[in-house]
Amino acid sequence: MEPDLFTAAAEERQEKDPAGSPLAVRMRPRTLDEVVGQQHLLKPGSPLRRLVGEGASGPAGPSSVILWGPPGTGKTTLAYVVSKATDKRFVELSAITAGVKEVRAVIDGARRASGGYGKETVLFLDEIHRFSKAQQDSLLPAVENRWVTLIAATTENPYFSVISPLLSRSLLLTLEPLTDDDVRGLLKRAITDERGLRDAVTLPEDTEEHLLRIAGGDARRALTALEAAAGAALDKGETEISLATLEETVDRAAVKYDRDGDQHYDVASALIKSIRGSDVDAALHYLARMIEAGEDPRFIARRLMISASEDIGLADPNALPIAVAAAQAVAMIGFPEAALTLSHATIALALAPKSNSATTAIGAALEDVRKGLAGPVPPHLRDSHYRGAGKLGHGQGYVYPHDLPEGIAAQQYAPDALKDREYYAPTRHGAEARYADAVEWTRKHLGRRRT
Repeated sequence: MEPDLFTAAAEERQEKDPAGSPLAVRMRPRTLDEVVGQQHLLKPGSPLRRLVGEGASGPAGPSSVILWGPPGTGKTTLAYVVSKATDKRFVELSAITAGVKEVRAVIDGARRASGGYGKETVLFLDEIHRFSKAQQDSLLPAVENRWVTLIAATTENPYFSVISPLLSRSLLLTLEPLTDDDVRGLLKRAITDERGLRDAVTLPEDTEEHLLRIAGGDARRALTALEAAAGAALDKGETEISLATLEETVDRAAVKYDRDGDQHYDVASALIKSIRGSDVDAALHYLARMIEAGEDPRFIARRLMISASEDIGLADPNALPIAVAAAQAVAMIGFPEAALTLSHATIALALAPKSNSATTAIGAALEDVRKGLAGPVPPHLRDSHYRGAGKLGHGQGYVYPHDLPEGIAAQQYAPDALKDREYYAPTRHGAEARYADAVEWTRKHLGRRRT
């Protein structure tokens, strides 16, 4: 028997007793217009709309597609909608359990259906990244000759997990994480809809906000948590899902944290000050609070990059590259894995030797400039590469440091008003000790007098 996305028996059971199915299943959209989020993929004439028969007439048929996105963003939902809306034969396989044998059976069935009674076949292949190269190769003739129209779903980057020939024969559609507003709309629909909770419970604002944090942009997770909390509330004879009930149900405490208010800035400040104070445990606590509250990981990463220069600087020259690498990794992977990268960077920064000399140095230099202490650039340092510069005296008398044995030329570099000013005051913490030795030596050889 060919596997279907939803077998006839399961569909019949759901129709007779819809309450027996999980809320996430009951609330699956029936049409593309009911899909939450992913509106960039659902415009008129888009590949998905052509798959369900909208505007698919003419010599150009619908294309095979690869759906790439994080869990809970609607890949299976979109396939389900196609299965319901299309008049084509629809077959589902999971790369977790299927192999080349099953793929060939579907292709043979598709060719018989096409030749026997002109029925086209849509194949939904979930978790395609789990297929080996040989297994993916078995799909190529069917996709190329359009014996089947493929809908493949993956959470992994297709450029690494899907073979190039299959990518070139398909359209890659990238699903974006659902926004809080997307998930909020889905929750409201689930509470009121006849297929959902039918207004049996209400969802106060504080509970809704915590539910959104728990969901993390995953629609399935949001609906699963809502259903569990609603059941717990009704069992207690309550018609409102309180925050306490939700916490009991999902075993996850609500963090008091307003991402647009004081808590946002207070906790971020505490994180940086804990790093500055070298208290790695306190820093991890505040990092955990920000992560659990759903703070934007890019915001956290930006704060760590600032801290690397503001509070560590040359005491550990590796601090900034670590923070920058963390920011790049966070942008690429997102939560939940980004928590590991942020923890890595936070620990490294908190335990690094500290120096704010880079901060005080540029601060002092900026203060002088703002006071008007600037003056003209000394003539021997001015650009001398253009015609007429020599007549102006530009570059005359400049000593090229590389021509000297020690590689340092004792000549005036700063404007007259600042020629004896010293901004950089290194510490002897960590690696900055060698910079302290270096600046002492260079100033001596430059002939600077101490101020």
